[in-house]
Amino acid sequence: MTETRSVPAGGRNRPPRQPQASAETLRRLKDHLGILSTVALKHLDQSLPWYRGLEPEERAALGLVAQKGIASFVSWYEQPTSPQWVLNDVFGAAPTELTRSISLQKALQLIRTIVEVVENQVPDLASESEQVSLREAVLRYSREVAFAAADVYARAAETRGAWDSRLEALVVDAVMRGEDTDTLRSRFAAVGWKSQDGIHVMVGRAPEQSNARFVGELRRASLRYAHDCLVGIQGERLIVMLGGIRDNSGTGLRRLAEYFADGPVVYGPRADSLRAATASAQAAFAGLAAATAWVQAPRPTAADDLWPERVVNGDASAGVALVENVYRPLVKAGNGLVETLSSYLALGHSLEGTARELFVHANTVRYRLKRVSEITGWDPLIPREAFVLQTALVVGRLQDCPAT
Repeated sequence: MTETRSVPAGGRNRPPRQPQASAETLRRLKDHLGILSTVALKHLDQSLPWYRGLEPEERAALGLVAQKGIASFVSWYEQPTSPQWVLNDVFGAAPTELTRSISLQKALQLIRTIVEVVENQVPDLASESEQVSLREAVLRYSREVAFAAADVYARAAETRGAWDSRLEALVVDAVMRGEDTDTLRSRFAAVGWKSQDGIHVMVGRAPEQSNARFVGELRRASLRYAHDCLVGIQGERLIVMLGGIRDNSGTGLRRLAEYFADGPVVYGPRADSLRAATASAQAAFAGLAAATAWVQAPRPTAADDLWPERVVNGDASAGVALVENVYRPLVKAGNGLVETLSSYLALGHSLEGTARELFVHANTVRYRLKRVSEITGWDPLIPREAFVLQTALVVGRLQDCPAT
């Protein structure tokens, strides 16, 4: 009958224990701490060209990391415990700024160089019977330090990403509030914005999953169509600010509208200065507030295409725009354009009825309506654009003859 041996719970998956170091090996390690640190720093200077090119304070910080790493190894070899201490013991002495000036690849090169130095000194540090054990301990320790380094850089990247997102949100907020030009320039410079013209602001509802990954994808998509991009999320609203638009056909704006949640998406007029970006953003938000009144509105919709709805919704700037861009040019052009347009709209868009009303030929009516389209950019033969023109006439007449 075969004998069955009992195995303690969890014993099959238990990692091998670190062999206990002898007192003589520990004494040698402690005695050689200074030598190991000196040799390691000298080897770093000789084998890593980028290390020689660092600023003095950066080299000092890395040298301190190397010394702490060797000293912590000796302590760990004497009493092997959980590797949780590696992060604070080894990297706690290094300033966070090192993660900006030194890449993770270089940090791992530094660790590998120090491991080589310690391995080369093994014959002087341990007896022949303990050399294999010491080398294995060095490799295990270097693995933990490498994982700790990766953790340091990952946390630094997360911190920078969160900070960059907050900084972007502050810049977008500054544009919305219309801060002075010098402040805007300073804030834009802080996020690396370079464009001075071709600026558009898009607004709409933010999707439910508006996390860092979504923002990153939206930013990458935006940079296909523009030189600069800022993304801000204010509550349920998503704001995208584009600078240096490469494509004037509107294809980029239509593609980016797909990143917004269901509902209207509105973009402000093109701004050719940072200061004008505030007016563009405010127009976009005014258009978003009134967009639901135009059920057939395209997605995205230009804020200027929503002038009638914005006027009805109480946006004074839309009324000014209608007067300055539509009503005043028609009045200035004369030749009966205002009267012809007014009759045409009042008579149900009838060319013959307008001709009889004004005692002119129908071709004359056609010519005048064509002139209206050329002067204002809005065609009275298209129902939606005729609505814009009619609103402009109403607002302009109210301004010319205010109620007494």
